Amino acid sequence: MPIVTIQITREGTQPGIASVTAKEKAQLIKGASQLLLDVLHKPLEATFVVIDEVDTENWGWGGLPVNEYRKQRALKPG
Repeated sequence: MPIVTIQITREGTQPGIASVTAKEKAQLIKGASQLLLDVLHKPLEATFVVIDEVDTENWGWGGLPVNEYRKQRALKPG
């Protein structure tokens, strides 16, 4: 019985949306389950998928809180 944990940030994927939608989460669950079926031949009903939403202030990147890292990247000439 596979258990898949997907960690995502608790922020929207589009302007004006504050979190991942139920429809997007359903698509993640379906896709992860299908992948395990296709690759490992695990039946859909035997696969558990857990989505763990992480607040942006609870993760970092490049040694900085992620919001600060994003600000610095936005200031760098591309």
